[in-house]
Amino acid sequence: MPDEDIDYSDIPELDEAWFAKAELRMPVTKEQVTLRLDVDILRFFKAQGKGYQTRINSVLRAYVDAMKKGEA
Repeated sequence: MPDEDIDYSDIPELDEAWFAKAELRMPVTKEQVTLRLDVDILRFFKAQGKGYQTRINSVLRAYVDAMKKGEA
């Protein structure tokens, strides 16, 4: 679809007030590592399709956040 055919009418304009409140957030860098996982664990995540490494990271992030809050 060409850009000129996209309907932007339901998107509010970003005015000066919006930009005054905006914060610059840099993405968190990731480090490449070698990790040994049980075969069934890896198969489970890979079976969910593309992005399985990101999903594994999200599960680990949730665990770390819970541990920091004393929830686990």
